Amino acid sequence: MKTKILLGLVVLFLALQAIRPAKNLSAAAPFTGKDDITVLFPTPPEVRQILATSCYDCHSNATHYPWYAEVQPVGWWLASHVKEARQKLNFAEFGQYTRKRQIKKLGSVADEVREGGMPLKSYTFIHRNAQLSAVQVDTLRRWAEATGDKLSGQ
Repeated sequence: MKTKILLGLVVLFLALQAIRPAKNLSAAAPFTGKDDITVLFPTPPEVRQILATSCYDCHSNATHYPWYAEVQPVGWWLASHVKEARQKLNFAEFGQYTRKRQIKKLGSVADEVREGGMPLKSYTFIHRNAQLSAVQVDTLRRWAEATGDKLSGQ
């Protein structure tokens, strides 16, 4: 009986591998699209690096997927997580937002990194290089605030 249940679970697991979620892969590299935040606004190299390392996997159109994204149901969870993150903020499509929404999103970026809400702990647990130092938090926060202030003044 136990063997049949185990065999059934193995077959089910293997069958699940055939059901693949769509991936968030853009033909363009980060920072190249006309609507990308770094194309629209002056962005120092250190901020670009922070965005690429700690933000763009979830908040852009160019996710770099780890090997375990090929294993279901983990792949489904990652696809859902990235989709939700892009709905909240997509740096690659930032130019499509209204000015008011851009200002609000930049304020949210500053708040989230200041309060330690981003990047998510579940992301930095695996991607240690995505953890932000105090200097990086301050750099990204100051850039987001300054960019938002410039937009507010226009």
